[in-house]
Amino acid sequence: MFYIHCPYCGETREEEEFHPKGQAHIARPEDPDACSDEEWGDYLFFRDNPRGIHHELWVHAVGCRKFFNVTRHTVTYEILETYKMGEQPTFTADGGEGHPEGRPSSDAADQAPLREGVRA
Repeated sequence: MFYIHCPYCGETREEEEFHPKGQAHIARPEDPDACSDEEWGDYLFFRDNPRGIHHELWVHAVGCRKFFNVTRHTVTYEILETYKMGEQPTFTADGGEGHPEGRPSSDAADQAPLREGVRA
């Protein structure tokens, strides 16, 4: 069982209180009416499925009901961080296969100690 830290409640709770909602940081097209059917289909249905670091959107369904982002390693299931909507992740894939463990992004490295992680 995972224990996930909600960045809004400030509590670390059991995984059953949360629900994953897919890939994080997906930008909606600025003018959906101007999109072709193929572009709109890509936006709606196609997501990354990397082996390694992945940013996901989750909701604290049984708690505060707020959406937040989780950085998770898809091979080990380790949750590296949780952060509020609108914030940038501390950990990035940094080239994908070259760094499967992930590395802190250079601009957020100073904030890493301030973020509460998750215990697995």
